[in-house]
Amino acid sequence: MKTDELWQKYAVTKDRTIKQLLIEEYVSLVKIVAGRMYNFYGSKIEYEDLVSFGVIGLIDSIERFDLSKNIKFETYAQIRIKGTIIDNIRKLDWIPRTLRKKSKEIQNGMVNLENKLGRTPSNKELSDFLNISIQELESALADISNFNVASLEDLLVNKGEYYIDNDKKRNAPENIYEKKEIKETLGRIINGLQENEKTVISLYYYEELTYKEIGHIMELSESRISQIHSKAILNIKNKLIKLGIYEN
Repeated sequence: MKTDELWQKYAVTKDRTIKQLLIEEYVSLVKIVAGRMYNFYGSKIEYEDLVSFGVIGLIDSIERFDLSKNIKFETYAQIRIKGTIIDNIRKLDWIPRTLRKKSKEIQNGMVNLENKLGRTPSNKELSDFLNISIQELESALADISNFNVASLEDLLVNKGEYYIDNDKKRNAPENIYEKKEIKETLGRIINGLQENEKTVISLYYYEELTYKEIGHIMELSESRISQIHSKAILNIKNKLIKLGIYEN
């Protein structure tokens, strides 16, 4: 049975056998995500544990996925798989406390400078404000991308569709209006990003390119793309927090 047929049947029946076939179909996706994250967490956790956590995220993705939305399952699932792995690692308290602290300092620094300057600060301005070298800032931004953005990525990749997730109220008029508002707000925030940040967000979430592919297009290293991505996400996150859409 083809994958499309499996999805169509599962959407109607929620049959456990079909769900198992879908899990087997996409387990390779879990291994890809786990492999990427193992590069960062490998000194603290076994690859097999990351895969186990990721499978939980895959199952959740299959159960929650809505075929009627114009979203590729692979894109939707990767975010939830990554988020589930990160959530479980957080429970084990294996994310370096120094990195958590640095992430918060960078986020707060961006807020303070944006309020002062009326625009997003450059990396040089941010590093000066935090009294760290620009190399240290960029290294921290690259590391932050591994653990600090999963739930916001979920909001971004689904354009707000899954942000309100109460099945009984999903189609209520006030929720439909709120979804529309979230989409429009995200659009305005993204359009207000710096050009390089806007390009990375667009290519990553809308064109679904990898860091390597984006780096080739922009003639930048994967590490640099990761830094730009992290800064853009923190920028979006701060603006959503100010608007009361995203909890800090």
